[in-house]
Amino acid sequence: MGLILGGVLVYVGLLAVLWLLQERITFPAPRAALPDPQAVLGHGERIAVTMKDGTRLVGWYLPPAPPPSHAASRLSTPFPAVLWFYGNGETIADIWPIIRDFRPPHAALLVLDYPGYGGSEGRATEAGVYEAAELAYQALRGRPEVDSARIYVYGRSLGSAPATAVAAEHEVAGLILESPFTSARDMARRHYRLVPRFLVRLRLDNLGAMARVRCPVLVFHGTEDVIVPLKMGRTLAAAVPGPVEFVMIEGSGHNDTYAVGGDAYREKVWAFVRGAQ
Repeated sequence: MGLILGGVLVYVGLLAVLWLLQERITFPAPRAALPDPQAVLGHGERIAVTMKDGTRLVGWYLPPAPPPSHAASRLSTPFPAVLWFYGNGETIADIWPIIRDFRPPHAALLVLDYPGYGGSEGRATEAGVYEAAELAYQALRGRPEVDSARIYVYGRSLGSAPATAVAAEHEVAGLILESPFTSARDMARRHYRLVPRFLVRLRLDNLGAMARVRCPVLVFHGTEDVIVPLKMGRTLAAAVPGPVEFVMIEGSGHNDTYAVGGDAYREKVWAFVRGAQ
């Protein structure tokens, strides 16, 4: 009897910890100073936006690379742009080489560190990530050289949630998702099978938001992904109301998609962003 009671108490205690810490588990919020894009890329600028509560978020704005000449700029503007949302354990300081190599060269790009991430202030929460996504979209849309009708949204892993939310709320030219999940509850059911679904406070409901997306969608997913299973990517792609392409990255897990996908992955993204020109 004592063993049973002890086991129950341990289980209840575990559920309490997961209830209290689920945002911290979902948003580990690594810290890192924001690099100077001029120093590491040779162009671009640091930017900052402010949340409703005064929290300051920092990021990068990059014009098309390499920067166009003055004459070419007059001919090419307004130009398309990509709004980039990274995964839950990443920061701009971590992924700038990936941004450098995979961003479409003919498009501008804007990326923010989420609240509590990288060089941004504050604390990472679901609401905060969505607010940051909206601020990032408005900051990009407000650039006079950017064609607001040709803004593409890219989201990897956790970043698929703010990316899908932006595409659901605004008329964007396209949505690119890499290793996307269906919802926080589905992820909890996969990784924490003993936790009742009603205890999952986070929503991160990509599947629900997808019903409101009206742009073309491109989905990438690794065939060996054990963190976000391939089935979730397929389910999300099947829920897209409009044009959709689902691309499997053969042999890729969750965190090596860029390396395994390589040139084929990059060229597919570039072609997708080039498509509306």
